[in-house]
Amino acid sequence: MSDTTSTVSLPYSGIRVVEFVHMVMGPSCGLMLADLGAEVIKVEPIGHGRQGDATRKLLGSGAGFFPLFNRNKKSVALDLQTPEGKAAALKLIATADVVCENFKPGTMRKLGLDYDSLKEQFPRLIYVSHKGFLPGPYEHRTALDEVVQMMGGLAYMTGRPGDPLRAGTSVNDIMGGMFGAMGAMAALAQREKTGKGQEVQSALFENNVFLIGQHMMQYAVTGKPAAPMPARISAWAIYDVFQVKNGEQIFLAVVSDTAWRIFCDAFGLGELRDDPRLASNNDRVLAREWLIPLLRDQMAQYSSAHIAQVFESNGLPFAPIAMPHELLDDPHLNESGALAPMELPDGRQTKTVLLPLTLNGKHLQVRLSPPKLGEHSIEILTQLGYSAEEAKALSTP
Repeated sequence: MSDTTSTVSLPYSGIRVVEFVHMVMGPSCGLMLADLGAEVIKVEPIGHGRQGDATRKLLGSGAGFFPLFNRNKKSVALDLQTPEGKAAALKLIATADVVCENFKPGTMRKLGLDYDSLKEQFPRLIYVSHKGFLPGPYEHRTALDEVVQMMGGLAYMTGRPGDPLRAGTSVNDIMGGMFGAMGAMAALAQREKTGKGQEVQSALFENNVFLIGQHMMQYAVTGKPAAPMPARISAWAIYDVFQVKNGEQIFLAVVSDTAWRIFCDAFGLGELRDDPRLASNNDRVLAREWLIPLLRDQMAQYSSAHIAQVFESNGLPFAPIAMPHELLDDPHLNESGALAPMELPDGRQTKTVLLPLTLNGKHLQVRLSPPKLGEHSIEILTQLGYSAEEAKALSTP
């Protein structure tokens, strides 16, 4: 896929971002800026046994990292451990509006590419650091999404009592990158007023604490610690996964008194509708011990497709239990344009997930498929004044 789609109408057209990032958090920040029109140049390490972003080669649950978070970017390969590679990086930074990094504390300082080393030379530069922790007692620690989920209460809330469980996706990495992008946008807006750049910091731990803040405030309001989600006392009586005909599963929610009457009428449950013990939602919450088993028996006679049709026709919330790969064929995602064609670095064609927003009714599209390592080295380095031969030498290990 070539960069043939005009970016002129996109919000960050004309903004250049240079990223020194790997894994998920930093790349997700660049992804969001790239989708919004910025030219994002991914500087990938070579030499000393390194061959680009390590996520290019991950297996298992990491196999989707690189293709999802690195579209709409250009790749330049440099050995930053050499004076020549570092000099090329500095020339590239001189052309940038934003620099992003997400390495361990001190890594960029050793290279002389941290904000303190750059800010006097490049006073308009916006520098986004993605870390495990914001400055404080923990800032020296190495963090991962799972680490902060465990120490930040999310794993406790997700798992059953006594069995902490990480969430099923890289929520802090992705959202931490999103806050990094939000900070970059705010800094760009402020630069329009002041003419000066600044450093932006985003961190996994603080992101996780923001996610869990509702449960911290629950304690502040009630004086009682929040129970893990599988053991919580739900605010609504019917808010569960039901196993139905042929062993299928479906999530059903009845969250108001009006919805309760509609639900009972739709499934011929007039006795329950008129039972004074179930008159209000709070009554039904208190009756869950005997009500839910009764409803499970009632629902078990129907297929999930039939229940979904009844719930949808009556405006009641429901959800099939989907596996991630099944969403590639989801009719809503495909017909609404939320998925787009893309080429993987090995040449295979696939569909990818676009940002969950539209501008003027349109999704932000894939303009560039995830780049091959160093795919744009010659293009970018020659723009900086290097000859084609010099550019090739700089980007070859």
